[in-house]
Amino acid sequence: MTESSEEKTTVNRASTPALFPVVPGIWGRRDVFTNLYYVRAQEQPTTSWVLVDAGLPGSGTKAQHAAEYLFGAGNPPAAILLTHGHFDHVGALPHLLKLWPNVTVYAHSLELPYLTGLSAYPPPDPTVGGGAMAAMSFLYPKAPLNLGSRVQPLPADGTVPHLPGWRWLFTPGHTPGHVSFYREQDRLLLAGDAFVTTKQESAIAVWQQRQEVNGPPAYFTPDWPAAHQSVTMLAELQPMIAATGHGIPMQGEVLQRELSRLAQEFEELAVPAQGRYVGRPATADATGVVYLPPAPERQVPLWAIGAGVALLGGLYWLRARRSVPPETAYEASPRAYRRPEAR
Repeated sequence: MTESSEEKTTVNRASTPALFPVVPGIWGRRDVFTNLYYVRAQEQPTTSWVLVDAGLPGSGTKAQHAAEYLFGAGNPPAAILLTHGHFDHVGALPHLLKLWPNVTVYAHSLELPYLTGLSAYPPPDPTVGGGAMAAMSFLYPKAPLNLGSRVQPLPADGTVPHLPGWRWLFTPGHTPGHVSFYREQDRLLLAGDAFVTTKQESAIAVWQQRQEVNGPPAYFTPDWPAAHQSVTMLAELQPMIAATGHGIPMQGEVLQRELSRLAQEFEELAVPAQGRYVGRPATADATGVVYLPPAPERQVPLWAIGAGVALLGGLYWLRARRSVPPETAYEASPRAYRRPEAR
């Protein structure tokens, strides 16, 4: 189908598998409280596409159905790109890699220890405060995923496999090998968790999805100075559109203003008042974690843990009942929801 004929097609939005538009040719899918992205390549053939991040454990079938809706059954991605390897960004991979046996996963070389079973990430810190999502973070899966030879390092020259016109940016802090993906022609940024557009520490904020630029999820960020440097670098790009690992995409002057403010006031706006890694970052090398600061003596109250579990359970239930998430900041035209090719 040509681009012009594609624009004449009408799709019932209620039938879409919880997809939301970023820009034409790029769709996100919210998996309870985290996002994954489907990116159509601009070169021929136009059916070529890549997946950026892979959602929560147990979400493989839903990620597969969204891919088949957009690009057709039997059309696997040219590659899977990871911003990082936390459990909520790689959870569907066991299912998807069985489904797509010839697809390679790409991540930064410093992220490979956590994707090949060599090292666990620094433990989450539930004492950072901010809400129920943080309080119960000690319950989140911690074991490293072992993808073996299916995961390969991103090219050292900054190019992105199968996405001409894109480059990857080294944005550590949230994890040692965190990257973001940037398309200069329209200043589009897929930022992962380098910064996010919701207050991810709060279950209420995660449900409401109010758009606001925030620092990386505090309970999973072990190196705040590096995170600050990464946010500063991304702010200097002045992106026009940012789609992040958590929250709704943002665009334009509001995005640029809030991201610039976050970079300038990072200590006040992003760094928690207390926490295991505040003032004492964890360190890592190509083999994985090499130093962890002592665990804090302060404990999370049991009531906060219980409230967090209840809120997260409610979030799962409510999201399961919704077919389409709230609108994005990007103006959602019917074309943005259309399938890229007729089959």
